[in-house]
Amino acid sequence: MGIFEGFFDGIRGSRALQFDSGSGSAAIELTKRHPTVSLSKQGAVHGNLRVNLSWRMRSSDIGGRGGGEGGRFLRHPFKLFKPDMVQAHTQGMVNVDLDLGCLYELADGSRGVVQPLGNLHGDINSPPYVKLSGDDRFGAPSGETVFVNLDHADEIKRLLVFVYIYDQTPAFDRTHAMITLYPMNGPRIEIPLEERQPQARSCAVLSIEHVRGELIVRREVKFVYGFQAELDRLYGWGLQWGRGYKSTKA
Repeated sequence: MGIFEGFFDGIRGSRALQFDSGSGSAAIELTKRHPTVSLSKQGAVHGNLRVNLSWRMRSSDIGGRGGGEGGRFLRHPFKLFKPDMVQAHTQGMVNVDLDLGCLYELADGSRGVVQPLGNLHGDINSPPYVKLSGDDRFGAPSGETVFVNLDHADEIKRLLVFVYIYDQTPAFDRTHAMITLYPMNGPRIEIPLEERQPQARSCAVLSIEHVRGELIVRREVKFVYGFQAELDRLYGWGLQWGRGYKSTKA
């Protein structure tokens, strides 16, 4: 292992072990090296699983870091390795609109999608037991959230949570997005989208599936240059896709 690889692993490890003031439990960050976590082993296969999308803009895309960078680096050398970020609704930035969606397949074979596009918001207490709540244009702290009713986990075969850019210029390379899962028990689960993919319009972020009797969350983070139909082909969902629209946001 090189010196910088160890350095960055240390940073990622310390970030993953930060404590959530709401639950008092440490976070788990899913990475390429450690891509899965068992909800079953955490005792988190009941109640509503909250899946939240939030994002920020990278400040280099709204005017850069400004002057005096050399002096600041001498005072804080580690800041060279951490890009500055600002909230996505900061004045003067490009308009970036990330949307959260979820492909589902139930145990009875029925398949579909929950997403803002087409106003397909789902249902939490009846099939598909997946519900979209909120559609935030600017990446505010509340972001967008999908709820999964894990009291019906046995009726859910697999889920694929994805993020897409519907009506703006592709900008995954200009945002720092994060998907965070909040189970009823155990630590929250974080999956950052840190890869620079300037032309991608969609990203399959995570899957939830029964594997050998356990409910497993798996980091996917696969970017594609198309929309949901391309994610469908990649994961073999077999749906028929057409042009869709979503309601105007406030």
